[in-house]
Amino acid sequence: MPRLHLHSAIDEIPAPAWDALAGDQPSLSHAYLSALETSGCVSPRTGWTPRHAALWEGDTLLAAMPLYLKTHSYGEYVFDWAWADAYWRHGLDYYPKWLAAVPFTPVPGQRVPGRDEASRRLLIHAVREEVERSGTSSLHILFPDADEAGWMQAAGMEIRHGVQFHWHNSGYRDFDDFLAHLAQPKRKKIRQERRKVAEAGVVFRILRGAEIGPEEWAFFHACYSLTYAEHRSTPYLSRAFFEDFGRRSPDACVLMIAERAGSPVAASFFLRDEATLYGRYWGAIEFIPCLHFEACYYQAIDYAIRAGLQHFEGGAQGEHKLSRGLEPVRTVSAHWIADPRFRDAVARFLAQERGGMDAYLDELSERLPFRDKG
Repeated sequence: MPRLHLHSAIDEIPAPAWDALAGDQPSLSHAYLSALETSGCVSPRTGWTPRHAALWEGDTLLAAMPLYLKTHSYGEYVFDWAWADAYWRHGLDYYPKWLAAVPFTPVPGQRVPGRDEASRRLLIHAVREEVERSGTSSLHILFPDADEAGWMQAAGMEIRHGVQFHWHNSGYRDFDDFLAHLAQPKRKKIRQERRKVAEAGVVFRILRGAEIGPEEWAFFHACYSLTYAEHRSTPYLSRAFFEDFGRRSPDACVLMIAERAGSPVAASFFLRDEATLYGRYWGAIEFIPCLHFEACYYQAIDYAIRAGLQHFEGGAQGEHKLSRGLEPVRTVSAHWIADPRFRDAVARFLAQERGGMDAYLDELSERLPFRDKG
């Protein structure tokens, strides 16, 4: 008989068993989640208490879910601050809440990997019932795939829609071939932006896996930290996390370092698997016009074409990505609110928001930068 168990650390679950279910999703891998915990980036101290859900039958792992008790809503990229404020105004505790997600990583994909559909559905229902018994405010599952979202809705959860911008490889021979498919004004703008970076004397060194050494990780993390400092914020991830994950899963890491006159000036970090490049973080130690676009988008697209990858995911938000060849993609999240009054209010809000998101996606589709939008 399958049984639900909540694990207080991902390392309580054997890595081969977890990864056999998770497949090649780098951010859902045991190594990624473990590096977050062992580096201290994910811990009760930072507001993330691991309670990973696993459905076991004897010693066999049938299905799993990265699950946390959260004492805040930072690092999620699906915003529920207004819901938390409404709870507070009514004298109720919104936190701790339950969150099924990959911390700090808005990459859509499986959130409930399993051996079969029946096991995955059973785990969703079991977790939802466990949250209800716990007496806490809510359960949130972020960026699941479409099938899972349907199962979550069947389990009584409300579905929320969002948008990201992804690039798709239409069999481009090279970057110039990609540009040739864009409308002339967009093509001209991209060439101008790339020319500014080249005329500033910037060249890129692209490293993958074991090619990334301690010196490169140190420089990247300094750049990454500066990006947060410019927004008067603190970075979520430590240098120890990047180095640890880089050792455990080297082929999943791609680092692009911008150099001028032989000295590094900026760096961008990506995850990758066999089909997709995932844009994550970047930073620069000095301002160079258009360097952000080059380091985060144009170099990524060029790399994806040369590596034969099918997709490049540009990360959360950013309508400016549309004019640079990335297309709007609908994302989903699932939410269950314990209090019936708030549950009804949230359901009404989400119904209205979905209508607005449909209209927004239609508008974005009309603004695609390609010569042939069909």
